[in-house]
Amino acid sequence: MLKRIFVTGTVAVLLLGAGPRDGLATPDLPQNRSDIHLGVTSCAGSTCHGAASAWEKSTVLQNEYVTWSQKDSHSKAYTVLMNDASKRIAANLGLPNAHEADVCLDCHADNVAPAARGRVFQISDGVGCEACHGGAERWLGLHVAGIAGHAENVAAGMYPTEDPVKRAELCLSCHFGDESKFVTHRIMGAGHPRMSFELDTFTAIQPAHYVVDDDYRKRKQVANGIQTWAIGQAIALERRIDALLDPKRGMDGIFPELVLFDCQACHHSLTEPRWQARPSTGLGPGVVRFDDSNLLMLRVLVSSLDPDKGARLVEQTKQLHTASTQSVEAFHAAAKDLKQTTGDLVAMFSGHSFGKTDVSKLLGGLIEEAKKAEFSDYAGAEQATMAIGAVLSAATQMGMTELAEAAKDPLDKAFAALAKYDAWDYPGFRSAIEAIPVPN
Repeated sequence: MLKRIFVTGTVAVLLLGAGPRDGLATPDLPQNRSDIHLGVTSCAGSTCHGAASAWEKSTVLQNEYVTWSQKDSHSKAYTVLMNDASKRIAANLGLPNAHEADVCLDCHADNVAPAARGRVFQISDGVGCEACHGGAERWLGLHVAGIAGHAENVAAGMYPTEDPVKRAELCLSCHFGDESKFVTHRIMGAGHPRMSFELDTFTAIQPAHYVVDDDYRKRKQVANGIQTWAIGQAIALERRIDALLDPKRGMDGIFPELVLFDCQACHHSLTEPRWQARPSTGLGPGVVRFDDSNLLMLRVLVSSLDPDKGARLVEQTKQLHTASTQSVEAFHAAAKDLKQTTGDLVAMFSGHSFGKTDVSKLLGGLIEEAKKAEFSDYAGAEQATMAIGAVLSAATQMGMTELAEAAKDPLDKAFAALAKYDAWDYPGFRSAIEAIPVPN
Protein backbone atom coordinates (compact mmCIF):
# COMPACT_ATOMS: atom_id res chain seq x y z
CA MET A 1 0.00 0.00 0.00
CA LEU A 2 1.30 3.43 -0.94
CA LYS A 3 2.11 5.68 1.96
CA ARG A 4 3.06 9.29 2.65
CA ILE A 5 4.56 10.55 5.87
CA PHE A 6 3.96 14.24 6.61
CA VAL A 7 6.59 16.30 8.34
CA THR A 8 6.24 19.95 9.28
CA GLY A 9 7.16 22.08 6.29
CA THR A 10 7.94 19.16 3.97
CA VAL A 11 6.46 15.98 2.63
CA ALA A 12 8.66 12.91 3.13
CA VAL A 13 7.76 10.01 0.88
CA LEU A 14 8.27 6.29 1.45
CA LEU A 15 8.34 3.81 -1.51
CA LEU A 16 10.19 2.75 -4.28
CA GLY A 17 -6.35 23.57 -21.99
CA ALA A 18 -9.11 21.56 -20.58
CA GLY A 19 -12.75 21.41 -21.63
CA PRO A 20 -15.48 18.81 -22.16
CA ARG A 21 -13.81 15.62 -23.27
CA ASP A 22 -14.92 13.07 -25.84
CA GLY A 23 -12.97 9.99 -24.68
CA LEU A 24 -12.12 7.06 -26.96
CA ALA A 25 -9.83 9.23 -29.11
CA THR A 26 -6.34 8.09 -28.12
CA PRO A 27 -4.52 11.00 -26.44
CA ASP A 28 -1.49 12.51 -28.17
CA LEU A 29 1.03 10.53 -26.13
CA PRO A 30 4.78 10.05 -26.77
CA GLN A 31 4.32 6.40 -27.73
CA ASN A 32 1.79 7.30 -30.42
CA ARG A 33 3.77 10.04 -32.16
CA SER A 34 6.03 9.63 -35.18
CA ASP A 35 9.04 11.41 -33.62
CA ILE A 36 12.20 9.30 -33.46
CA HIS A 37 13.14 8.13 -29.97
CA LEU A 38 16.89 8.55 -29.72
CA GLY A 39 17.37 6.46 -26.57
CA VAL A 40 18.31 7.08 -22.95
CA THR A 41 22.02 7.44 -23.74
CA SER A 42 21.26 10.62 -25.66
CA CYS A 43 20.38 12.23 -22.31
CA ALA A 44 22.89 10.47 -20.05
CA GLY A 45 26.13 12.34 -20.74
CA SER A 46 27.95 13.77 -17.74
CA THR A 47 27.51 17.30 -19.10
CA CYS A 48 23.82 16.73 -19.81
CA HIS A 49 21.64 14.85 -17.30
CA GLY A 50 24.14 12.20 -16.21
CA ALA A 51 26.14 14.18 -13.64
CA ALA A 52 27.06 12.26 -10.49
CA SER A 53 25.49 14.96 -8.32
CA ALA A 54 23.40 18.06 -8.76
CA TRP A 55 25.13 21.10 -10.20
CA GLU A 56 25.24 24.30 -8.20
CA LYS A 57 23.72 27.40 -9.81
CA SER A 58 22.12 25.36 -12.58
CA THR A 59 18.49 25.83 -13.56
CA VAL A 60 18.10 22.02 -13.56
CA LEU A 61 19.79 19.38 -11.42
CA GLN A 62 21.77 17.74 -14.28
CA ASN A 63 21.78 14.37 -12.42
CA GLU A 64 18.32 13.30 -13.62
CA TYR A 65 19.63 10.18 -15.36
CA VAL A 66 21.34 8.99 -12.17
CA THR A 67 18.13 9.49 -10.16
CA TRP A 68 16.12 7.59 -12.76
CA SER A 69 18.59 4.71 -13.17
CA GLN A 70 19.31 4.20 -9.47
CA LYS A 71 16.07 5.11 -7.70
CA ASP A 72 13.15 5.07 -10.13
CA SER A 73 11.29 1.80 -10.69
CA HIS A 74 10.50 2.89 -14.25
CA SER A 75 14.12 2.11 -15.14
CA LYS A 76 13.60 -1.50 -14.00
CA ALA A 77 10.28 -2.00 -15.77
CA TYR A 78 11.81 -4.04 -18.59
CA THR A 79 14.03 -6.23 -16.38
CA VAL A 80 10.93 -7.18 -14.36
CA LEU A 81 9.78 -9.04 -17.46
CA MET A 82 12.68 -11.47 -16.97
CA ASN A 83 11.75 -12.60 -13.46
CA ASP A 84 9.99 -15.83 -12.51
CA ALA A 85 6.63 -14.14 -11.93
CA SER A 86 6.65 -12.62 -15.42
CA LYS A 87 7.69 -15.92 -16.95
CA ARG A 88 4.76 -17.59 -15.23
CA ILE A 89 2.32 -14.90 -16.39
CA ALA A 90 3.58 -15.23 -19.98
CA ALA A 91 3.25 -19.02 -19.85
CA ASN A 92 -0.28 -18.75 -18.46
CA LEU A 93 -1.21 -16.43 -21.33
CA GLY A 94 0.34 -18.73 -23.92
CA LEU A 95 3.13 -16.27 -24.77
CA PRO A 96 6.68 -17.45 -25.58
CA ASN A 97 8.03 -14.87 -23.11
CA ALA A 98 7.16 -11.54 -21.56
CA HIS A 99 10.16 -9.49 -22.65
CA GLU A 100 9.28 -9.75 -26.35
CA ALA A 101 5.49 -9.56 -26.15
CA ASP A 102 3.92 -6.23 -27.11
CA VAL A 103 1.16 -6.73 -24.56
CA CYS A 104 3.88 -6.48 -21.88
CA LEU A 105 6.33 -4.13 -23.58
CA ASP A 106 3.69 -1.49 -24.27
CA CYS A 107 3.81 -0.48 -20.61
CA HIS A 108 7.07 -2.01 -19.37
CA ALA A 109 9.20 -0.22 -21.97
CA ASP A 110 9.23 2.62 -24.46
CA ASN A 111 7.75 0.31 -27.08
CA VAL A 112 7.61 2.63 -30.06
CA ALA A 113 7.47 1.22 -33.59
CA PRO A 114 10.80 0.01 -35.01
CA ALA A 115 10.79 2.89 -37.51
CA ALA A 116 10.73 5.35 -34.60
CA ARG A 117 13.81 3.90 -32.85
CA GLY A 118 17.09 5.73 -33.21
CA ARG A 119 20.53 4.18 -33.68
CA VAL A 120 21.33 3.81 -29.96
CA PHE A 121 17.75 3.22 -28.77
CA GLN A 122 17.41 0.13 -26.57
CA ILE A 123 14.09 -1.41 -25.61
CA SER A 124 15.84 -2.85 -22.53
CA ASP A 125 16.07 0.66 -21.05
CA GLY A 126 12.51 0.20 -19.86
CA VAL A 127 10.36 3.26 -19.31
CA GLY A 128 13.07 5.76 -20.19
CA CYS A 129 13.25 9.49 -20.70
CA GLU A 130 11.40 9.65 -24.00
CA ALA A 131 8.59 7.36 -22.84
CA CYS A 132 7.41 10.33 -20.78
CA HIS A 133 9.09 13.36 -22.33
CA GLY A 134 8.51 12.40 -25.97
CA GLY A 135 10.75 11.35 -28.82
CA ALA A 136 13.69 13.78 -28.85
CA GLU A 137 14.32 13.88 -32.59
CA ARG A 138 13.01 17.44 -33.05
CA TRP A 139 13.60 19.00 -29.63
CA LEU A 140 16.96 17.62 -28.49
CA GLY A 141 19.03 20.06 -30.53
CA LEU A 142 17.07 23.04 -29.25
CA HIS A 143 17.26 21.69 -25.73
CA VAL A 144 21.02 21.08 -25.75
CA ALA A 145 21.83 24.36 -27.47
CA GLY A 146 19.86 26.31 -24.90
CA ILE A 147 18.34 28.50 -27.59
CA ALA A 148 14.74 27.64 -26.79
CA GLY A 149 12.53 27.87 -23.77
CA HIS A 150 10.19 25.18 -22.50
CA ALA A 151 7.32 26.35 -24.71
CA GLU A 152 9.51 26.01 -27.80
CA ASN A 153 10.63 22.55 -26.72
CA VAL A 154 7.00 21.50 -26.30
CA ALA A 155 6.18 22.88 -29.72
CA ALA A 156 9.02 20.71 -31.10
CA GLY A 157 7.59 17.54 -29.57
CA MET A 158 8.54 17.49 -25.88
CA TYR A 159 5.63 16.20 -23.81
CA PRO A 160 4.44 18.67 -21.10
CA THR A 161 4.45 16.41 -18.05
CA GLU A 162 4.10 19.42 -15.74
CA ASP A 163 0.52 19.89 -17.01
CA PRO A 164 -1.64 17.75 -14.69
CA VAL A 165 -4.11 16.95 -17.48
CA LYS A 166 -1.37 15.76 -19.83
CA ARG A 167 0.36 13.93 -16.99
CA ALA A 168 -2.84 12.14 -16.03
CA GLU A 169 -3.45 11.06 -19.63
CA LEU A 170 0.12 9.77 -19.90
CA CYS A 171 0.30 7.96 -16.57
CA LEU A 172 -3.15 6.42 -16.85
CA SER A 173 -2.37 5.07 -20.31
CA CYS A 174 -0.31 2.42 -18.49
CA HIS A 175 -1.54 2.55 -14.90
CA PHE A 176 -5.07 1.87 -16.13
CA GLY A 177 -4.92 1.56 -19.91
CA ASP A 178 -6.36 3.06 -23.06
CA GLU A 179 -7.76 1.76 -26.32
CA SER A 180 -4.33 0.56 -27.48
CA LYS A 181 -3.10 -1.13 -24.26
CA PHE A 182 -5.13 -2.47 -21.40
CA VAL A 183 -4.56 -4.85 -18.47
CA THR A 184 -7.55 -7.16 -18.73
CA HIS A 185 -9.04 -9.54 -16.20
CA ARG A 186 -7.43 -12.41 -18.13
CA ILE A 187 -3.99 -10.82 -17.67
CA MET A 188 -4.67 -10.37 -13.97
CA GLY A 189 -5.94 -13.94 -13.80
CA ALA A 190 -2.61 -15.02 -15.24
CA GLY A 191 -0.89 -13.41 -12.28
CA HIS A 192 -0.46 -9.71 -13.05
CA PRO A 193 -0.71 -7.51 -9.94
CA ARG A 194 -3.86 -5.51 -9.31
CA MET A 195 -3.80 -2.06 -10.93
CA SER A 196 -3.96 0.89 -8.56
CA PHE A 197 -3.32 4.57 -9.26
CA GLU A 198 -3.84 8.08 -7.91
CA LEU A 199 -2.09 10.88 -9.77
CA ASP A 200 -0.91 13.14 -6.94
CA THR A 201 0.27 10.27 -4.74
CA PHE A 202 2.09 8.53 -7.57
CA THR A 203 3.70 11.82 -8.59
CA ALA A 204 4.91 12.26 -5.02
CA ILE A 205 6.30 8.75 -4.57
CA GLN A 206 8.27 8.84 -7.82
CA PRO A 207 11.85 9.91 -7.00
CA ALA A 208 11.90 13.51 -8.12
CA HIS A 209 14.43 14.49 -10.76
CA TYR A 210 13.48 18.17 -10.59
CA VAL A 211 13.03 20.86 -7.96
CA VAL A 212 10.03 23.17 -7.98
CA ASP A 213 11.79 26.46 -7.28
CA ASP A 214 11.36 30.01 -8.55
CA ASP A 215 13.11 29.21 -11.81
CA TYR A 216 10.89 26.16 -12.38
CA ARG A 217 7.78 28.25 -11.76
CA LYS A 218 8.91 30.78 -14.36
CA ARG A 219 9.29 28.07 -16.99
CA LYS A 220 6.53 25.61 -16.22
CA GLN A 221 3.05 25.20 -14.85
CA VAL A 222 2.84 24.21 -11.18
CA ALA A 223 -0.46 22.65 -10.12
CA ASN A 224 -1.82 22.64 -6.60
CA GLY A 225 -1.70 19.08 -5.20
CA ILE A 226 -5.45 19.01 -4.62
CA GLN A 227 -5.99 20.11 -8.20
CA THR A 228 -3.67 17.34 -9.41
CA TRP A 229 -5.62 14.77 -7.35
CA ALA A 230 -8.95 16.08 -8.65
CA ILE A 231 -7.91 16.08 -12.31
CA GLY A 232 -6.45 12.59 -11.93
CA GLN A 233 -9.71 11.29 -10.49
CA ALA A 234 -11.77 12.85 -13.29
CA ILE A 235 -9.63 11.40 -16.07
CA ALA A 236 -9.42 8.00 -14.34
CA LEU A 237 -13.23 7.79 -14.26
CA GLU A 238 -13.35 8.94 -17.87
CA ARG A 239 -10.96 6.15 -18.89
CA ARG A 240 -12.98 3.55 -16.99
CA ILE A 241 -16.25 4.59 -18.62
CA ASP A 242 -14.54 4.71 -22.03
CA ALA A 243 -13.42 1.11 -21.54
CA LEU A 244 -16.87 0.06 -20.36
CA LEU A 245 -18.53 1.53 -23.47
CA ASP A 246 -15.86 0.32 -25.92
CA PRO A 247 -17.13 -2.83 -27.69
CA LYS A 248 -13.57 -4.16 -27.90
CA ARG A 249 -12.79 -3.70 -24.20
CA GLY A 250 -16.10 -3.64 -22.39
CA MET A 251 -16.99 -7.29 -22.97
CA ASP A 252 -15.07 -10.57 -22.87
CA GLY A 253 -17.22 -13.23 -24.45
CA ILE A 254 -20.51 -13.49 -22.59
CA PHE A 255 -19.11 -11.63 -19.58
CA PRO A 256 -18.36 -7.95 -19.07
CA GLU A 257 -14.66 -7.10 -18.78
CA LEU A 258 -14.32 -7.89 -15.10
CA VAL A 259 -11.25 -5.73 -14.52
CA LEU A 260 -13.69 -2.79 -14.57
CA PHE A 261 -15.47 -4.17 -11.52
CA ASP A 262 -14.61 -4.40 -7.83
CA CYS A 263 -12.30 -7.38 -7.32
CA GLN A 264 -13.48 -8.15 -3.80
CA ALA A 265 -17.09 -8.43 -4.90
CA CYS A 266 -15.99 -11.91 -6.03
CA HIS A 267 -12.54 -12.55 -4.54
CA HIS A 268 -13.31 -13.15 -0.89
CA SER A 269 -13.78 -16.05 1.46
CA LEU A 270 -16.83 -18.20 0.81
CA THR A 271 -16.95 -19.40 4.40
CA GLU A 272 -16.21 -16.25 6.39
CA PRO A 273 -19.16 -13.81 6.43
CA ARG A 274 -17.73 -10.49 5.26
CA TRP A 275 -20.36 -8.80 3.11
CA GLN A 276 -21.37 -5.31 4.18
CA ALA A 277 -23.88 -3.02 2.54
CA ARG A 278 -22.75 0.18 0.85
CA PRO A 279 -25.78 2.48 1.10
CA SER A 280 -25.31 4.49 -2.09
CA THR A 281 -25.09 1.44 -4.36
CA GLY A 282 -28.51 0.06 -3.49
CA LEU A 283 -27.08 -3.43 -4.09
CA GLY A 284 -27.51 -6.54 -2.01
CA PRO A 285 -25.02 -9.37 -1.53
CA GLY A 286 -23.79 -11.52 -4.38
CA VAL A 287 -23.75 -8.75 -7.00
CA VAL A 288 -20.61 -7.86 -8.95
CA ARG A 289 -20.13 -4.12 -8.41
CA PHE A 290 -18.69 -1.67 -10.90
CA ASP A 291 -15.47 -0.22 -9.45
CA ASP A 292 -16.69 3.28 -8.59
CA SER A 293 -13.75 4.24 -6.35
CA ASN A 294 -12.84 7.25 -8.53
CA LEU A 295 -16.48 8.26 -8.65
CA LEU A 296 -16.62 8.22 -4.85
CA MET A 297 -13.79 10.74 -4.76
CA LEU A 298 -15.40 12.88 -7.45
CA ARG A 299 -18.67 13.01 -5.53
CA VAL A 300 -16.84 14.58 -2.60
CA LEU A 301 -14.94 16.97 -4.86
CA VAL A 302 -17.94 18.08 -6.89
CA SER A 303 -20.19 18.40 -3.83
CA SER A 304 -17.68 20.84 -2.33
CA LEU A 305 -17.83 23.05 -5.44
CA ASP A 306 -21.36 22.51 -6.74
CA PRO A 307 -23.68 20.77 -4.23
CA ASP A 308 -26.51 20.28 -6.73
CA LYS A 309 -24.22 18.59 -9.22
CA GLY A 310 -22.71 16.54 -6.40
CA ALA A 311 -26.17 15.30 -5.44
CA ARG A 312 -26.78 14.38 -9.06
CA LEU A 313 -23.59 12.30 -9.08
CA VAL A 314 -24.74 10.45 -5.95
CA GLU A 315 -28.03 9.61 -7.67
CA GLN A 316 -26.34 8.61 -10.90
CA THR A 317 -23.98 6.32 -8.98
CA LYS A 318 -26.96 4.46 -7.63
CA GLN A 319 -28.60 4.36 -11.07
CA LEU A 320 -25.42 2.92 -12.58
CA HIS A 321 -25.23 0.15 -9.99
CA THR A 322 -28.93 -0.64 -10.32
CA ALA A 323 -28.65 -0.77 -14.11
CA SER A 324 -25.81 -3.29 -13.85
CA THR A 325 -28.37 -5.81 -12.52
CA GLN A 326 -30.81 -5.18 -15.39
CA SER A 327 -29.19 -5.40 -18.82
CA VAL A 328 -26.11 -4.40 -20.77
CA GLU A 329 -28.18 -1.78 -22.57
CA ALA A 330 -29.42 -0.23 -19.33
CA PHE A 331 -25.92 -0.31 -17.84
CA HIS A 332 -24.40 1.41 -20.85
CA ALA A 333 -27.18 4.02 -20.93
CA ALA A 334 -26.54 4.84 -17.25
CA ALA A 335 -22.80 5.07 -17.96
CA LYS A 336 -23.42 7.49 -20.85
CA ASP A 337 -25.62 9.66 -18.61
CA LEU A 338 -22.90 9.68 -15.98
CA LYS A 339 -20.25 10.60 -18.53
CA GLN A 340 -22.36 13.50 -19.75
CA THR A 341 -22.56 14.82 -16.19
CA THR A 342 -18.84 14.40 -15.54
CA GLY A 343 -17.67 15.59 -18.96
CA ASP A 344 -16.71 19.07 -17.76
CA LEU A 345 -15.02 18.10 -14.49
CA VAL A 346 -11.47 18.48 -15.79
CA ALA A 347 -12.31 22.05 -16.83
CA MET A 348 -14.02 22.67 -13.49
CA PHE A 349 -11.02 21.50 -11.49
CA SER A 350 -8.47 23.17 -13.78
CA GLY A 351 -10.20 26.50 -13.32
CA HIS A 352 -10.53 26.34 -9.53
CA SER A 353 -7.81 27.59 -7.18
CA PHE A 354 -8.00 25.10 -4.33
CA GLY A 355 -7.22 26.79 -1.00
CA LYS A 356 -7.59 26.40 2.74
CA THR A 357 -11.39 26.45 2.63
CA ASP A 358 -11.29 23.55 0.19
CA VAL A 359 -9.03 21.61 2.56
CA SER A 360 -11.71 21.80 5.25
CA LYS A 361 -14.55 20.90 2.88
CA LEU A 362 -12.73 17.98 1.30
CA LEU A 363 -11.47 16.47 4.53
CA GLY A 364 -14.93 16.86 6.03
CA GLY A 365 -16.54 15.26 2.98
CA LEU A 366 -14.17 12.31 2.88
CA ILE A 367 -14.55 11.63 6.60
CA GLU A 368 -18.33 11.92 6.38
CA GLU A 369 -18.41 9.36 3.55
CA ALA A 370 -16.31 7.03 5.71
CA LYS A 371 -18.85 7.36 8.52
CA LYS A 372 -21.60 6.39 6.05
CA ALA A 373 -19.71 3.16 5.20
CA GLU A 374 -19.13 4.35 1.62
CA PHE A 375 -15.51 3.17 1.80
CA SER A 376 -16.27 -0.38 2.89
CA ASP A 377 -14.82 -1.69 -0.40
CA TYR A 378 -11.02 -1.88 -0.44
CA ALA A 379 -10.69 0.11 -3.67
CA GLY A 380 -12.72 2.99 -2.23
CA ALA A 381 -10.84 2.91 1.07
CA GLU A 382 -7.54 2.92 -0.80
CA GLN A 383 -8.52 5.92 -2.92
CA ALA A 384 -9.88 7.75 0.13
CA THR A 385 -6.66 7.26 2.08
CA MET A 386 -4.52 8.48 -0.81
CA ALA A 387 -6.95 11.39 -1.27
CA ILE A 388 -6.60 12.46 2.36
CA GLY A 389 -2.84 12.21 1.94
CA ALA A 390 -3.01 14.47 -1.12
CA VAL A 391 -5.20 17.01 0.66
CA LEU A 392 -2.96 17.06 3.73
CA SER A 393 0.15 17.41 1.59
CA ALA A 394 -1.38 20.48 -0.05
CA ALA A 395 -2.46 21.76 3.37
CA THR A 396 1.15 21.55 4.55
CA GLN A 397 2.28 23.59 1.57
CA MET A 398 -0.41 26.15 2.43
CA GLY A 399 1.08 26.53 5.91
CA MET A 400 -1.51 24.36 7.71
CA THR A 401 1.26 22.40 9.41
CA GLU A 402 -0.59 21.84 12.70
CA LEU A 403 -3.39 20.05 10.85
CA ALA A 404 -0.93 17.84 8.96
CA GLU A 405 0.91 16.97 12.15
CA ALA A 406 -2.33 16.16 14.01
CA ALA A 407 -3.47 13.95 11.13
CA LYS A 408 -0.18 12.08 10.74
CA ASP A 409 -0.84 9.30 13.27
CA PRO A 410 -4.41 8.44 12.19
CA LEU A 411 -3.39 8.57 8.53
CA ASP A 412 -0.51 6.18 9.23
CA LYS A 413 -3.01 3.85 10.92
CA ALA A 414 -5.33 4.05 7.90
CA PHE A 415 -2.47 3.05 5.61
CA ALA A 416 -1.55 0.23 7.98
CA ALA A 417 -5.14 -1.05 7.89
CA LEU A 418 -4.82 -1.32 4.09
CA ALA A 419 -1.47 -3.12 4.14
CA LYS A 420 -2.86 -6.57 3.31
CA TYR A 421 -5.25 -6.49 0.38
CA ASP A 422 -6.68 -9.95 1.04
CA ALA A 423 -7.06 -9.34 4.78
CA TRP A 424 -7.49 -5.60 5.19
CA ASP A 425 -8.76 -4.16 8.44
CA TYR A 426 -11.94 -2.25 7.62
CA PRO A 427 -12.86 -1.38 11.26
CA GLY A 428 -9.30 -0.16 11.84
CA PHE A 429 -9.38 1.89 8.65
CA ARG A 430 -12.69 3.50 9.50
CA SER A 431 -11.73 4.39 13.07
CA ALA A 432 -8.45 5.87 11.83
CA ILE A 433 -10.16 8.03 9.21
CA GLU A 434 -12.76 9.24 11.68
CA ALA A 435 -9.94 10.34 14.04
CA ILE A 436 -8.51 12.77 11.49
CA PRO A 437 -9.27 16.36 12.61
CA VAL A 438 -11.21 18.69 10.33
CA PRO A 439 -10.31 22.39 10.56
CA ASN A 440 -13.10 24.91 11.04
